[in-house]
Amino acid sequence: MNAAFWTATSIFIIAYTVIITEKVHKTVVAICGASLMIALKVLDQHEAFHLEEFGVDWNVIFLLISMMIIINLMRPTGIFEYIAIKSAKVGKGEPMRIMIIFAVVTAVLSALLDNVTTVLLLAPVTLLIADALDVDPVPFLIVEALASNIGGTATLIGDPPNIMIASKAKLDFMDFIYNLAPIVIVIMVVFLVVIKIVFGRKLKTTPERQRHVLAMDENAAITDPVMLKKSLFVLVIVLVGFVLHGPLHYEPATVALFGAGLLLLLSRTDEPHHVLAEIEWPTIFFFIGLFIIVGGVVKVGLIKWLSIKMLAVTQGNMLGTSMLLLWFSAIASAIVDNIPYVATMNPLLIDMAGQLWPDESGLALLQHPEMLPLWWSLALGACLGGNGSPIGASANVIVVGMAEKAGRKISFMKFVAYGAPIMLLTVFISMIYIWLRYYLF
Repeated sequence: MNAAFWTATSIFIIAYTVIITEKVHKTVVAICGASLMIALKVLDQHEAFHLEEFGVDWNVIFLLISMMIIINLMRPTGIFEYIAIKSAKVGKGEPMRIMIIFAVVTAVLSALLDNVTTVLLLAPVTLLIADALDVDPVPFLIVEALASNIGGTATLIGDPPNIMIASKAKLDFMDFIYNLAPIVIVIMVVFLVVIKIVFGRKLKTTPERQRHVLAMDENAAITDPVMLKKSLFVLVIVLVGFVLHGPLHYEPATVALFGAGLLLLLSRTDEPHHVLAEIEWPTIFFFIGLFIIVGGVVKVGLIKWLSIKMLAVTQGNMLGTSMLLLWFSAIASAIVDNIPYVATMNPLLIDMAGQLWPDESGLALLQHPEMLPLWWSLALGACLGGNGSPIGASANVIVVGMAEKAGRKISFMKFVAYGAPIMLLTVFISMIYIWLRYYLF
């Protein structure tokens, strides 16, 4: 353990501590931490910018940027307002039915787009519908945040932790569908039963309010039908591309970038400045900084040391390691944002695999049959664990922020009161699933 080890470890611990306390914006912390890693020569610039092992994962970065461009071009068409109003009408203006339909819509959209974008687009309309029904919008918003994290768990693009895991482990879109979608469907059914029990008797409205919602015109929400058709056309191409990217040997970022370029072309915009300006650049730079900070502690050996400790705890028992990883990931993700957590755990798992199977390398190592359950345990723990607190996942942070702007503050403990039991229940279900699917049979 030399000076570089302690320098990198100190930067890592201080950066994560400041991120958790939220005293300074997490993007600022990530950029400062990354710049210190390079300035203090833990990493050189070439390693930080060009080496996949220690530096920025550009596959993740361009996948996020490209999907944000597609969503930014789709948003003005009014499609998300249309879906929300149509859902409320299908629910016949009855609050409990609407909540369940919103939860399902949020979960499905989160799986196909991403959970952050989904809640960002649906939350304002949810506030509108709740106001029309004269019911408290807070339960709706909390349920949507939880549903977005559950739905996003099902696919490669549904939740940022999955994008990061897929990139490091070289897993494709269909790998996530085969391994995570079945249990997410089960969890979603259980989740709907739970919210029916919890909120069923609390959500009441009047016949007049119901008629008001049923009188809403969803078609009026569509402001640009031509652009909507183009957007849906490109979205279908992108989704098909995600399904086929493995056999075609394309990275998901390539597929998304093609979709973003095509939709920009079809939009016939002469000035793409406003579309590009609406990209969530703070999130993008948070990822960039984080990758470099984690790369620094990987290079100096901290991650290797941690992986040895983890193997010592479970003594190489893979079932024990999976269960430890699942629960530790869930609890850690509820305390820390699950994105920095997964950024740290990815190299730790790769290092651990290297110690378990030193003769393997490349895909044979990353996707060793005994290694795959660990990746799924990490994904389930990180994504579902995000439901444990308002800072556990980016979608939660957005929902809490939008509620506060609307004068409906969701306190930390109020979110925990609903989110933590759901987190524990869904992770427990995941634990049974992992045991049955990967170890018992």
